[in-house]
Amino acid sequence: MTKDHVIAILRKSDEYVSGEEISQVLGVSRAAVNSAVKSLRKDGYHILSSTNKGYLLSGSPDKLNAGELLALLPAGRTERIVHLETVDSTNNYLRMLAQEGAPDGFIAVANEQTGGRGRLGRSFQSPKDKGIYLSMLMRPDSLPAEAVNITAWVAVAMCDAIETVSGVRPGIKWVNDLVMNGKKICGILTEMSVESENGHIQYVITGIGINVNGQENDFSEEIRHIATSLAMETGTEINRAQLACEMIKGLDRLRADWPEKKEAYLSAYRKDCITLGKEVRLLRNGIEKTGAAEDIDNDFGLVVRFSDGRCESITSGEVSVRGLYGYV
Repeated sequence: MTKDHVIAILRKSDEYVSGEEISQVLGVSRAAVNSAVKSLRKDGYHILSSTNKGYLLSGSPDKLNAGELLALLPAGRTERIVHLETVDSTNNYLRMLAQEGAPDGFIAVANEQTGGRGRLGRSFQSPKDKGIYLSMLMRPDSLPAEAVNITAWVAVAMCDAIETVSGVRPGIKWVNDLVMNGKKICGILTEMSVESENGHIQYVITGIGINVNGQENDFSEEIRHIATSLAMETGTEINRAQLACEMIKGLDRLRADWPEKKEAYLSAYRKDCITLGKEVRLLRNGIEKTGAAEDIDNDFGLVVRFSDGRCESITSGEVSVRGLYGYV
């Protein structure tokens, strides 16, 4: 859309940009540029205009749209990103594109999800204008057993992105939650499709939902005691477009690092994992057991010493951590 490209041009400049220059760059009429500016102003952008100088962006709301991404990412990267104002689930949307042949590295990012999902079929609340809901498609040339720890890699990459933008690094609750002060700010859900003929991965889709600028009333009563946002924890509103771009850059680095740089991600995961040293409860196949989380093994499994003295590396099941999410 013209207005997406107009806001990208204005955001990249600290000075006035003439309407003629914008029209030439975009190959549209001056009238189209003027119409785009009017539309952007209705969206909350503060754009000054001068007959002799052109247009200057003097202020903007917190918007997560295609124009903001265009301003912050290389043009070639945005060709493999689709922005959605609202969608049931970015994972669902990307699965459809994957089946149609979308390439490795394709990303879907939404301003709102109406059917966001977490692990074990749980819902993930995804209110409009409050968070970032993003999924990435990967087509690794590997067997499923080699890709089971992608979620852990993504958790490290998201910690990096959040720290870059907010200055605060979250912790990781094994295996896929990012937490601050004992509450969840981010969930990660990885789904995989495998070729039945040869057992190789057809595609992997990793979905990430981050609570960015929500306040307590934005969460339903049933999860207020376990959920929080970056704004609530830092006391500062976070630029969602900037954070989304750092997330994308982090996922791109991860894709380039996979699988050769496993040791770097494993080391970071161990440092970030707040589950270690805590009492945990494992629910698996209807059986509940308690023990102490001692380590992360070389395949990102959680090493637990159970109350009967037996030690096991956990790779599946639901793990609760004492002191988190109401488990006391």
